[in-house]
Amino acid sequence: MPSRQAEYQALREKHVPRGPFQATSAFIREARGAVMTDLDGRELIDFAGGIGVVNVGHSHPRVVAAIQDQAARYIHTCFHIAMYEPYIDLARRMNELTPGDFHKMTMFANSGAEGVENAVKIARYATGRPAVIALDNAFHGRTLLGMTLTSKVKPYKLGFGPFAPEVYRMPNAYCYRCPLGKTYPSCQTACADHLEEFFVGNVAPEQTAAVIAEPIQGEGGFITPPPEYFKKLQAICRKHGIVLIIDEVQTAMGRAGKLFAIEHWGIAPDLLVTAKSLAGGLPLSAVTGRAELMNAPHVGGLGGTFAGNPIACRAALAVLDVFEEEGLLARARRWAGRCGPASTRCRSATRSSARCAGSAPCWRWSW
Repeated sequence: MPSRQAEYQALREKHVPRGPFQATSAFIREARGAVMTDLDGRELIDFAGGIGVVNVGHSHPRVVAAIQDQAARYIHTCFHIAMYEPYIDLARRMNELTPGDFHKMTMFANSGAEGVENAVKIARYATGRPAVIALDNAFHGRTLLGMTLTSKVKPYKLGFGPFAPEVYRMPNAYCYRCPLGKTYPSCQTACADHLEEFFVGNVAPEQTAAVIAEPIQGEGGFITPPPEYFKKLQAICRKHGIVLIIDEVQTAMGRAGKLFAIEHWGIAPDLLVTAKSLAGGLPLSAVTGRAELMNAPHVGGLGGTFAGNPIACRAALAVLDVFEEEGLLARARRWAGRCGPASTRCRSATRSSARCAGSAPCWRWSW
């Protein structure tokens, strides 16, 4: 019997350019929970989750039911033309759930990169400043501004320049391979204090609209800053009137054992960007932040035709219900409690200098 996998691989090579890469050769027929089935009937355990997109599992029944119900009612009106309940309901939930006891507002877009770009737009408009500081090893998307903010050149930036102006890059908090040549904790988190020095030789604080950072860098290698890092970084930003943007596109929705990974550092960012697992597999991103910042841009300055699609919003509301009612965060922490000690035993048994980094289900090894 001919392989359907082989058939579609040949069709892929003929009809789809090489640019969109694949981590595996699998073509998926169906997926449930953590198991995918390919076109030839082979079952695969999915450790990638669509790159951090299906944290509640493939085709969760409550997410599927929400999608089906909304699709039967209406699919699209464009929020700019005729508003709808799911957008408002989800914005309210995000405002309630994200860190911070101040008045917040939320807007929606279609992807993580689009969410990041809107956060930068808001910060620039609210401050009247052009510059944005990103970190080494960062990943913030593949759009022009997104890949400018992204650190890694190949494959994300090679051949796609020139890039967006007024983006500056400073060393990240990376205790295992400290870019400043120091040792934690005797360094007293010098990587955060370095921002003040960075202002002297790179860009003035009076010209800086925002600092953008991931709580745990994903593409950079699951690099986790020390406990004091973000509080010190935020204090410096506040001193100079700079907006702190936390990019939780990959780390939110339980990926680090809490609904939002930045909760581990005990701060409330000025702007917080979410996407990926927010809508359980549908394209949706959110920018949630201080009301005075979110409300700064003029009417018509933010949005998009498909931004905050009602089906995606309904899916996201179902995802939040699953997290609240099915104990996924506690399950993630239990899993981490087993995995962490096991990784330490593996390191000892192999006499390796490797380090297991991350938080809860976000783990990786460094050598």
